[in-house]
Amino acid sequence: MVKVIAIVCQKGGVGKTTTAANLGIGLAKQGKKVLIVDADSQASLTVSLGFKNSKVFSESLESILNKIIIEKPIDTQKGILKHKEGVYLLPATSDLARMEIFLTNVIGREAILREYICQIRNEYDYVIIDTQPSLGLITLNALAAADGVIIPVQAEFLAANGLAELLKTVFQVQKKLNRVLTISGILPTMVNERTNDSKDIIRSIKNAYGSRIHIFDSIPRSVTVSEASKLGCSIYKNTPNGKVAGAYQALTMEVVSQ
Repeated sequence: MVKVIAIVCQKGGVGKTTTAANLGIGLAKQGKKVLIVDADSQASLTVSLGFKNSKVFSESLESILNKIIIEKPIDTQKGILKHKEGVYLLPATSDLARMEIFLTNVIGREAILREYICQIRNEYDYVIIDTQPSLGLITLNALAAADGVIIPVQAEFLAANGLAELLKTVFQVQKKLNRVLTISGILPTMVNERTNDSKDIIRSIKNAYGSRIHIFDSIPRSVTVSEASKLGCSIYKNTPNGKVAGAYQALTMEVVSQ
């Protein structure tokens, strides 16, 4: 049975896309069949995995959601892209921004993505959903479809300060839309281990939430992350012996064990 994990944070630049890509590829390296869904109209995940020409996509998340809304049959294999490191991708395009607006007038608007996930549940071991930096309808769809949510938080004051609002939204989704949703954990990202500021913020997160929410080990800051994205590959392929690769490998093993 598939496990669906949404990577969610309403602040941009905290490592959601990097986490979705490297967790997905890390799971594939463990022999799991993994679909990564790009649910951000900026399509950063799609581009960072090397798929830069949206004109050649036969399907995207926007077109899939539209077919579900109009009750048109879906070929679950059509449009799924295979990455060279073993994961599958349902790409995004800028058209997804229009879907965010269109969903406001759709009955059952928070559950459209969940209908798609139900159709592919027997085809994958994991589905990883990379979300946009907002708590809009597409992100709510991801939370409504997920079994677990990982919350990347940059080790900076403003990023950590928004945690309470995000957790409130997650708890509301648990109560009203998705009773099986759990918080897999908070993931400190882009951590500069040499600064007291990073250490203080991670300590404050653990003090505030650690007694009731799992806190994953930190992902260190490194320029190799952006280098890997430019090359369309994972951190494992770009710098397999680096600290970031080791940190994402540890995250992958924790997710497998949950």
